[in-house]
Amino acid sequence: MFRIWILTILLGGTAMCHAQISYPTTKKVVQMDTYFSKSVADPYRWLEDDNSEETKQWVSEQNQVTKTYFDKIPFRSQFYKRVEEIYNYPKYSSPFQKKEWIYWYHNDGLQNQSSIYRKSKKTGIEELVIDPNKLSEDGTIAIKQFRLNKEGTLAGISISESGSDWQKIKILDLKTKQFLNDEIQWVKFSGIAWVGDGFYYSRFPELDPKANKLSAENKNNQVYFHKLGNPQAKDRLIFQDQNNPNKNFSIYTSYDEKYLFLSISERGSSKRGNALYIKEADNPFDDFKPIKDSITDYNYWVVEVLEHELILETNENAPNNKIISIPLANVNLKEAITIIPENKKNVLSDIVSSGKRLFVQYLEDVTTKCYIHKYNGEAIGELVYPDLGSASNVNRIEEDSIVYYSFNSFGIPPTIYQYNLNSGESSVFKKSEFKGETDFVTARVFYPSKDGTKIPLFLVHKKGLKLDGKNPTLLYGYGGFNISLQPNFSPTLIPFLEAGGVYAQACLRGGGEYGENWHQAGTKLKKQNVFNDFIAAAEYLIQKKYTSKNFLAIRGGSNGGLLVGAVTNQRPDLFRVAIPQVGVMDMLRFHKFTIGKAWISDYGSSESDSAMFKYLFSYSPLHTIKSDREYPSVLVTTADHDDRVVPAHSFKYAATLQEKYKGKRPMLIRIDTKSGHGASNTKKMLELTADIYSYIFYEMGINPKIPLAEPEKKVVKMWTE
Repeated sequence: MFRIWILTILLGGTAMCHAQISYPTTKKVVQMDTYFSKSVADPYRWLEDDNSEETKQWVSEQNQVTKTYFDKIPFRSQFYKRVEEIYNYPKYSSPFQKKEWIYWYHNDGLQNQSSIYRKSKKTGIEELVIDPNKLSEDGTIAIKQFRLNKEGTLAGISISESGSDWQKIKILDLKTKQFLNDEIQWVKFSGIAWVGDGFYYSRFPELDPKANKLSAENKNNQVYFHKLGNPQAKDRLIFQDQNNPNKNFSIYTSYDEKYLFLSISERGSSKRGNALYIKEADNPFDDFKPIKDSITDYNYWVVEVLEHELILETNENAPNNKIISIPLANVNLKEAITIIPENKKNVLSDIVSSGKRLFVQYLEDVTTKCYIHKYNGEAIGELVYPDLGSASNVNRIEEDSIVYYSFNSFGIPPTIYQYNLNSGESSVFKKSEFKGETDFVTARVFYPSKDGTKIPLFLVHKKGLKLDGKNPTLLYGYGGFNISLQPNFSPTLIPFLEAGGVYAQACLRGGGEYGENWHQAGTKLKKQNVFNDFIAAAEYLIQKKYTSKNFLAIRGGSNGGLLVGAVTNQRPDLFRVAIPQVGVMDMLRFHKFTIGKAWISDYGSSESDSAMFKYLFSYSPLHTIKSDREYPSVLVTTADHDDRVVPAHSFKYAATLQEKYKGKRPMLIRIDTKSGHGASNTKKMLELTADIYSYIFYEMGINPKIPLAEPEKKVVKMWTE
């Protein structure tokens, strides 16, 4: 759709002179919607059709304006070079085991996708299993799942193209390293549940050829069984509910493939939980027995199947989660025994059965703790981490007693450890090969929000930082869907810190940092708490003289993009730069696209009742832009294959900003190609990161000192098609 842009820049001093930008003319149409007697205009509704030639032309013109503006930034190619340099080191995942093989993901450094390798425990031979970089010329085909069958002879692989949530499932023969002829399409958010000579999966019906695959609403989820060797057309329909088109089905098996589990939730429902059913995999489908036969506000997850009992995690009557067991002979929750009770202070964030022990992770003030339990719940030890940070949970083992996990923090690159179940000792299995600077100051502080609630804030910066209010600061937040922001290492953050930046990560209500009560305190009619928490973080940074409003940038993606858009409109005086990425900007119509109805459990719906409509309308970023305010410099980012938060959100938001804002600061939109809700490959991610840092420093009037980037004429390919 878009040509490759070649950027030629003579690097030197920075001229921070902003002239009035001439934006493309965006036509307005007469479109009025009525919500409970309130009429709301939507003049840019036509931009929702991102397949129309008119919208494509608008996208091309907007990208040209943004390109022209970015061409003026004299240190842009330096930032790209440094981001690329710092990211260029080998990366490894924690190993996982199946039969005689140990598997792991590996990236040489700048590969667009990580490859999968394995090593034989018997012979020590290492071999490449699959290199997804060879699946496309531009590296925009990614492996999203790699699921081994019980024998370890086949792998079910789900593949995404250009960052889309739509996936294809293919089967890799692990002996020949060749794909079988089987191919499953119209899959989205599905597992691959192996049983015998095939697997269960969930899919959506094939869309009408006239429908837009990337924006059409997803309805009528179905469960199928695919027998190897058959075409998809012969797959057996296992389950659907045509009377409830918004129900979603997730099907998975026990580790030994003896039991099959069906989880049912409902998009658009006010209920946040799931129903759960079980059956022996060899029995007819009608033999499903309910563990929990109705959808309520509570969730149930299967942890392990033992010989006579089933171990589950749930948040029912336990906002911070607990572990229960029920007898397999009578899967009735009335028979449940609590084996690991709820921790009232720390949230149980993850649990894994290794096959011999339960490894139970907690978040303690947003840093990871992990305790080891027997299957009866008895605590027998702890994985002791080297610092405050985040850890991946262990893998499952088979015949030996070694499990693997990784640990990292803001200043600690991921290190892989092995834990011996017999000795109870951990040792380093693989050190990170990152060579850049990591000796930054990291701190966790707590600040009061508007209502006095204490909010955790992580701060990272160079040593010897002068608190004079002039430090370029990037404040990041999310605050939604029970997702926790933990202290994770990010190599792409290093160039920002090297250039004198301060990174601040606020753990807002709406997330999962302190359990379900913390989550619910930032949802629906309490969503303003999230915005207040973020605004209070900015005020704290200014009060403590880390920065000032002239040197403060805010960034967030998806629900975090909504956050940035909302607080920019509410407190435009508080920020100098705003970066809303792939944001939910139209709070009145989000539920009309792809899986948007699933977000009603957090946001509510403009169509549910008058009070909810008024509340959503009061903070919706698209609907609260004013023409009489001075806004920060805004860079909206989205992508043409984002089928989770469709780009129309960002299109309409940017068009409205450009229409109503009367000042000289830029209101730009950057629309990537062949990319989705996240960057579809490494190169696109690095390009986007460098552009964001360049924009922040340029708009703040700062000429950053960027290590290793030489002040000479460079030709850098940017925004590759």
